[in-house]
Amino acid sequence: MKIIQCLAALAGFSASAADGPLAPISFWAGHCFKGTFADGKQTDQHCFTWVYEGKVLRDRHVVNNPGKPDYIGETVYYWDPEANKIAFLYYENAGGISRGTAEPSADGMIFPATKYAAPGEAMTYRVKWTRQGDQAYEAWSEAQAGDKWVTMFKMTLTAEK
Repeated sequence: MKIIQCLAALAGFSASAADGPLAPISFWAGHCFKGTFADGKQTDQHCFTWVYEGKVLRDRHVVNNPGKPDYIGETVYYWDPEANKIAFLYYENAGGISRGTAEPSADGMIFPATKYAAPGEAMTYRVKWTRQGDQAYEAWSEAQAGDKWVTMFKMTLTAEK
């Protein structure tokens, strides 16, 4: 369950960020989005904020599972000039980390296969975010199982007002 929670992981505005290399992820900036897992009990909230004058987008997320401690993670998205791509670093309160890149698509962002590692755990995963209008996006997360990709979760996260 910890791995699924970490991936579920998955407010000022800066004109320089919207016009610069992080422009493809500016849709998320300044908003909190919340979705419910398929079990109908767990929720995942992501709050995106520009930091460092729009050079970094911070995504703080909390998975709430009633009766259990919250699972908390943070992702920082930044421009990697050496790779010429948007890159990210993810870390969470259970000790897991992940590093990877993000690529804009016609309707959102694609996070190519990357590794997640935590004490005693490791896996390869990939994620796709698809915008659903101006107030929501779908997050689809898959894990590699041998030579196949298996859906871990697919949820719609809606902007909170």
